Amino acid sequence: MPIPPEITALVEQLNQELNQIEQEATTGLTLTRTILDRFPENARLIQFFVSFSSAMLFVETQRRRIRSIVENLSATETNTEEEIQEAGEDLAGELGRVLETKMLVNNLKNRLENLQ
Repeated sequence: MPIPPEITALVEQLNQELNQIEQEATTGLTLTRTILDRFPENARLIQFFVSFSSAMLFVETQRRRIRSIVENLSATETNTEEEIQEAGEDLAGELGRVLETKMLVNNLKNRLENLQ
């Protein structure tokens, strides 16, 4: 059964947000490494590094979850309205977590950029 356009739009938005998180976290990791070279014992910088690394892991985990939800929806010949609604609610919940992580990563990256 084809995936409803609303679900497809939500998946596309999630993927865009995850791509942005990945780009920002990669930039943050690079900045953190550069500053850590000068201050290797700085606990705050180590926390930043861990946060950016966790964000990268989060992105990969979310991509797998989204793929799983879409595959489950696609695998069934006929999905009930309830199944489609449940998939939409699951994806909307994931979007909330993704946006929260995006804000965290952006804030951390901005703080690092202000140090330079």
